[in-house]
Amino acid sequence: MNASKSSIFSRLQTDMLALQGLRKPSPADAIDLGLGPLNNAFPHKTFPLSAVHEFISAGPESKAATAGFISALLGGLMQTGGAAIWISCTRTIFPPALSMFGIEPERIIFLDLKNEKEVLWAMEEALRCNGLAAVVGEIPELSFTVSRRFQLAVEKSRVTGFIHRSNPRNIQSNACLARWKIKSLPSLSYNGLPGLGFPRWEVELLKIRNGVPGLWQMEWEASRFKYLPAILTSILTEEKRKTG
Repeated sequence: MNASKSSIFSRLQTDMLALQGLRKPSPADAIDLGLGPLNNAFPHKTFPLSAVHEFISAGPESKAATAGFISALLGGLMQTGGAAIWISCTRTIFPPALSMFGIEPERIIFLDLKNEKEVLWAMEEALRCNGLAAVVGEIPELSFTVSRRFQLAVEKSRVTGFIHRSNPRNIQSNACLARWKIKSLPSLSYNGLPGLGFPRWEVELLKIRNGVPGLWQMEWEASRFKYLPAILTSILTEEKRKTG
């Protein structure tokens, strides 16, 4: 009896997630982004594709860290082919630097537009194109109505969208599947070599529909995500607290 109830509950949960646009990916469609333990926070224990992810940043350091983390995800999504579109009116990403995340810059179409209204229009149109691997849009503000249109678009096209909101005035609820906040962590040099080490981030999943929010400390090393040991994480956190 208990097994029967569990089976029924599992089927109902799967059906409810499908109605919300969260279909369980088939083995052929699944893409492993190398997120490891972070996957446990997501519905179906895998990074949600065909959905819109919202990223919030404040200040230049957070903005740069967020762009880097999005690029790492984008590189994983593009590993099976396809192009991506990056839309903004004040682009700060340096295309050649994307090779660090396994991205050939020529496979990304950059749209540098005049204002936020044009970015929103282009973002919605791009999300309707089912031949794209992903769409990235940089906009400060996002209303519930616009986010709902974005979500409906990706549910049909099966494209994954990333919205980077830098210094937003309002952080109200919207229809995006997930909300992220990325902060930079101090990197460490290796073998006494001068210069910066590998990028390190504090990755916070503020909300995730039908998932579990959480906080992780990660590093991008050798073209993959690597989790920082707990003892090193505490040291970096204390150093960051002291330096403000």
